[in-house]
Amino acid sequence: MKLSHKSILIAVLVGVGPFAASCAKSQPANLPAPQLREVPADAATMRLSFAPVVKRAAPAVVNVFSRRIVRTQVDPFWGMFMGGGIPQERVAQSLGSGSIVRPDGVIVTNHHVIEGAQEITVVTADRREWPATVLLDDQRADLAVLKIDAKGERLPAIAIDDTTDIQVGDLVLAIGDPFGVGQTVTNGIVSALARSDVGVNNFSSFIQTDAAINPGNSGGPLVDMNGNLIGVNTAILSGSGTSSGVGFAIPAALVKQVVTTALGGAHAVVRPWLGLKPQALTGEMARSLGLAAPQGVLVADLWPGGPAAQAGIARGEVIVSVDGKPVYDPTSLNYAAATLAPGATANLVVRKAGGADRTVAVRLAAPPDTPAKDQRTLSGRNPLNGATVINLSPAAAEDLGLDPFAGTGVIVTAIQSGYAANLGLQPGDFIRSINGTEVNTVAGLAAALAQPANAWTIVIERNGQRITAQVQG
Repeated sequence: MKLSHKSILIAVLVGVGPFAASCAKSQPANLPAPQLREVPADAATMRLSFAPVVKRAAPAVVNVFSRRIVRTQVDPFWGMFMGGGIPQERVAQSLGSGSIVRPDGVIVTNHHVIEGAQEITVVTADRREWPATVLLDDQRADLAVLKIDAKGERLPAIAIDDTTDIQVGDLVLAIGDPFGVGQTVTNGIVSALARSDVGVNNFSSFIQTDAAINPGNSGGPLVDMNGNLIGVNTAILSGSGTSSGVGFAIPAALVKQVVTTALGGAHAVVRPWLGLKPQALTGEMARSLGLAAPQGVLVADLWPGGPAAQAGIARGEVIVSVDGKPVYDPTSLNYAAATLAPGATANLVVRKAGGADRTVAVRLAAPPDTPAKDQRTLSGRNPLNGATVINLSPAAAEDLGLDPFAGTGVIVTAIQSGYAANLGLQPGDFIRSINGTEVNTVAGLAAALAQPANAWTIVIERNGQRITAQVQG
């Protein structure tokens, strides 16, 4: 029988049809027994299989489906034909992966997989479906901890390996559900460590891998050759939206911190801070400071009475390492602090310009919440109607991913439909005064807006510049 190129390709790739069946029937009956599979231990055994690792880890990997109702306003013209402009609803769905990290049904995944979800369903490797609740959702770390009711059953779980004993070149597996096709395993190596310029958050230190990670892999585990979770797959660098061999995973140290916090009953992670403003070093700055290379971060500012100031660190000094781990930029410094707990002591190696290194013990603390947190969406007949504002303290700045040294006062965090949108107000604007009354707190702002007025003079600060707006009442 003569086959075209096309039919041969289908037979090889799909393995169906009479051609494949006839080949299968023609195989000798005395086939050798399957070889015993074991984990590759060295270069000489690289021809062996990853199956033992997959067998150990894959049963603990789950699919995470989230659903939420999205309301959209129909244009008034089309509303005549679609219900008179009544808001329409549609169901938005998200698919990701996750890992069972405790046999009683505790699961870790990405924040962006369940963001805004009103309903979350977890599908375990045996295809059972379970409703899930959120124990903790950490947007800044892009991690979420879920819980399913296992009803006393001990589910397969994967261990979190936060020993940081990872080296570039180590073999790893990425397990998840790319494109919703079902559980898939890809292999690769650790391509780089401490990637801090990915842009996902301001305290990242990602593991980079060339193991294929595609949409749907988010939240799934990056697994070492012991079958342990060393990272949570979270992002890719790609021009097409599919894997290009540059994927990033959140390290297990940060994952374990979030899971431990959730199991302790907290609904938010309180991360310590150093009380300093770090600045990246350029080559020119390093030379002016007498440094051989631009490694470390410059202490550009200190919070009065903060942990770094109390430890004796001064402006202009360079932080070289934290607890023996080198610091390359502000993001890696923030990550080193973020993986510790408030009250812990960190040993920082600092260097003066042209001077010798010294080790400084800094007792970390939670960022101060002064003034006290007060967030509200403004309403009423005033120009700021529809603006969400908050008292900016170091604690609030950390939660929002803002610069704690940007200033204090009342800052706009969001704009909804209302007068504020017409005014041109933007998230990040400080409200400095209303009709000549200085504004320092949200309560003070609300009191100023409650005063009757025929016209409003509002002073805002944007990117360090003060802008005055005149609005008629």
